[in-house]
Amino acid sequence: MSLRFLTAGESHGKALAGILEGMPAGLELIPSDIQSELSRRKRGHGRGNRQKIETDQVDILAGVRRGKTLGSPIALLINNLDFKNWTNIMGVEPSDGEAPRRVSVPRPGHADLVGKLKYGFDDMRDVLERSSARETAMRVALGSVARKFLKECGVSVASRVTAIGAECSQEELLCPVSKLNASADASPVRCTDAQAALRMVAAIDAAKDAGDTLGGTFEVLIEGLPIGLGSYAQWDRRLEAPLAAAVMSLNAIKGVEIGLGFESARRLGSLAHDAITVKGRKLGYATNRSGGIDGGITTGQTVVIRAAMKPLATLMKPLDSVDLRTMRPAKAHVERSDACAVPSAAVIAESLACLVLADEILKKFGGDSMKEILPRLRAWNP
Repeated sequence: MSLRFLTAGESHGKALAGILEGMPAGLELIPSDIQSELSRRKRGHGRGNRQKIETDQVDILAGVRRGKTLGSPIALLINNLDFKNWTNIMGVEPSDGEAPRRVSVPRPGHADLVGKLKYGFDDMRDVLERSSARETAMRVALGSVARKFLKECGVSVASRVTAIGAECSQEELLCPVSKLNASADASPVRCTDAQAALRMVAAIDAAKDAGDTLGGTFEVLIEGLPIGLGSYAQWDRRLEAPLAAAVMSLNAIKGVEIGLGFESARRLGSLAHDAITVKGRKLGYATNRSGGIDGGITTGQTVVIRAAMKPLATLMKPLDSVDLRTMRPAKAHVERSDACAVPSAAVIAESLACLVLADEILKKFGGDSMKEILPRLRAWNP
C-alpha cells in the first residue's frame, strides 16, 4: 500500500480541493485535526492581508465516517472566501461583460513568464492563479491526515526557523521534537531563540517598509521513526530523494539538505560521520550528523531536514520587466503578497514530510487498517 494525492484549485477561484488515497481504515480523524494545522500555516510575522480574509475552513467530503477513515479516498474542500470579490475575473462561466484586464508584465523570479511561454496563455493570470502558494493550504490539509497517522505510529514532526535574511539563530535544539512546535509557534517568526526572533521581526519590518521581501532557512525534525524506512536498492527508494523532492516542491524553496548537508562537504570524514556505539546488546550512534538517514535508510534517530527559501517574487517596489503586449520595458506586475513567509513555509514543509513518511511506513509495514499496521510496527525490532 502507498499514499498518493492530488490537489486542484486556483488562488482566487471558488475553492481548493484535494484527494488522498491509500490511508488505511480505522484512523481516528475529525476536522479539527486538520483545522489546527491550517491555522498554524496562516501565522507568522510578515504575512499579508489575505490571511485575514480566508478562514481556511476545511470540509471532509468523503472517506471518513463517524470519526474514522474508511480506507477509501479522502476528499477535502477549502472554500476561498475572497472568490466573491473575484467572480468576474475567475468565474468558470463565460462572461458577457467587459473582459478583466490581462496580466501582461511578468514578475522576475515567478512562474509568470515561463508559464505563459509553456502553455501559450494570453493572460498570465492563468499562470499565477495556480502557481500561487495559496495551493499549499490544501497540501497542509492532506498532510495533516498523514500527520495524524504518524502520531498513531509514535512519530512526532515539528519545525523551527533558523534564519530570516541575514539574521540567524545558532541555538541548539533544547527540547524533544514532540514539544518543539509549542515553543516555536509562540514566536511571531517561529524561532525559539528569543533574541534572534526580535532581530528577525525588525528585519522583516525594514524590508516591508522598503517595498521588499525576505527569505530565510528553517529545519523540519522528525522523531520516533523506526529503523529501516527507505532503501539503498534503487535510486528512487533512497529516503533522501522523496523527502528532498517534497520540500523542493514548496514554492520559493531553492535548497534542501539532510543532517549536516553542505557542511559535511567542508569537514574531514572523521568529523562528518556518526560513530556506532553499543550499550548492552543495543546498538546506537554517538552523534546524528547524518540527520537520521544512512544509505537512504532511516537509522532510528531524529531525521533533520533543512531548507532555504528565497525572498518572495512579488515586490511592492517592483523590479524591471517587459510588457509583453508592447515588448517595451515596464515595472513588474504587483500582486498582493507577503513580506516574509518563512514561518509559514516551515509549517507547510512539516506536512509535506508527513506525506512522504506516512507513505514509507505503509510501504514497509503494509495493511489495510490500523489494526493490521500498528501491531506490525510495534513488533518490528531489527
